Amino acid sequence: MVSAVFHSPGDASFDAPEHPMTPKMIATPAASTSASAPKAPEVAAKMPFDWRNLWRNVLPPILGLGLLVGIWAIISISTSSSIPSPFETFKEAVVLFSDPFYRKGPNDQGVGWNVLMSLERVAVGFGLAALVGIPAGFAIGRFEFMGRMFNPLISLLRPVSPLAWLPIGLMVFKGANPAAIWTIFICSIWPMVINTAVGVQRVPQDYMNVARVLNLSEWKIVTKILFPAVLPYMLTGVRLAVGTAWLVIVAAEMLTGGVGIGFWVWDEWNNLNVKHIIIAIFVIGIVGLVLEYALIKLATAFTFEEVKS
Repeated sequence: MVSAVFHSPGDASFDAPEHPMTPKMIATPAASTSASAPKAPEVAAKMPFDWRNLWRNVLPPILGLGLLVGIWAIISISTSSSIPSPFETFKEAVVLFSDPFYRKGPNDQGVGWNVLMSLERVAVGFGLAALVGIPAGFAIGRFEFMGRMFNPLISLLRPVSPLAWLPIGLMVFKGANPAAIWTIFICSIWPMVINTAVGVQRVPQDYMNVARVLNLSEWKIVTKILFPAVLPYMLTGVRLAVGTAWLVIVAAEMLTGGVGIGFWVWDEWNNLNVKHIIIAIFVIGIVGLVLEYALIKLATAFTFEEVKS
């Protein structure tokens, strides 16, 4: 006996046997209500704090400064405070920088005026060196005859200590300020000449062949081909020259006198004010660091290569 079972059309989708090749249709509450109910706004996932980045970038400099302060404190204790402690030097620095631009005479001025005067000498001497050294580097690197003529002179004069040129400047210019600028000029010119010449010599020969085929003038070769290719080398020379100039100006001002951070250090030594000498050391380092950082940013902005300190 065969019995037939009849189902209503509403129940057919649930009770009908499925064919193996028939895709399943699964009804979910979200699918049934998606057309009628608006979607809830998605909540952005909160990014976890990057502790590894903090460990790599922030903690090592702090530990280095802490190590320096710790060694400084140990030396201060071992020398019976003949070297002032970090805390005493910090208190003196607060007093000193509360009025950095005072004037009490030609040889008694605030640390701000001394730093500005040293920076002015560095700017003038470095600017003159750039005006002479960069074109000279292009000429030496571009023309083989010029390179053969000037390479022996550069090899002879570059190792000479910058302070050895100071007496020559005093004899020629008859003044301490132009003599210091002359010393900055002579020590800053060599890095720019050498790096610019090396950059010109490393320009691919294919570039010069194309310029020869196009019959470009020497001015277009320099401005359109050589200058963009040599710019990273030239900026490297500028960075080295500025660092050398800032090192030399301190020693030059110790010998020539007048207003300047180097003379301020020597004057404080004559007064046996060790706290001010230590403060001056930190000021010199911070100013040099700022100059280096500014030139790194300049080089990064004007070159396609990553410039690292």
